Amino acid sequence: MTAQPVSDAPVVPARQASRLVELNGCLSLDNLPGRDLDPDELAELAGGLAAQPHLWEDKVAYSDEERVFASLHRDANVDVWLICWTPVNDTGWHDHDVSSGAVAVAQGRLVEHNLALGTASLETEIKAGDVFGFGPDHIHRVVGLDKGSVTIHAYSPPLWRMGQYSAKDGVLKRTSVSYADELRPID
Repeated sequence: MTAQPVSDAPVVPARQASRLVELNGCLSLDNLPGRDLDPDELAELAGGLAAQPHLWEDKVAYSDEERVFASLHRDANVDVWLICWTPVNDTGWHDHDVSSGAVAVAQGRLVEHNLALGTASLETEIKAGDVFGFGPDHIHRVVGLDKGSVTIHAYSPPLWRMGQYSAKDGVLKRTSVSYADELRPID
């Protein structure tokens, strides 16, 4: 058995983004398996929905005062959201509690920041056509780059709580918030 080299490069899901999936036979709201989905399945679902704007374009709107979001689907295992972005929209640092998730960029561009200790956050531009999944241990911050950006987010199990993070005097603090609350920076 040969030892595998250990990489010091951090694993950042957005940096391993796939392009929107082909629609032939992909997971959709019509063929959900009736169980919790893993990050790859969530990325397939979010990517397939992002590639079908006729399913969500009537809900698209933009505001600099608050991020516009709309529930597209919710059942016992999966939660799907449309989120619209402008350059001033910022989620602040957050996690998704016990839920895995996926983000598919249908239009525009955003920046995902991954929390890093002892250095600046790791920034990754995510653009139209990118889709990535992540586990419940993922902590990030998402900021709009273009007015007119649209993303599809899928979570499993469905979101109930999320954690928002702030730092005071170098101490990181997590605050639990409802999935229905708009995420904004709290520091």
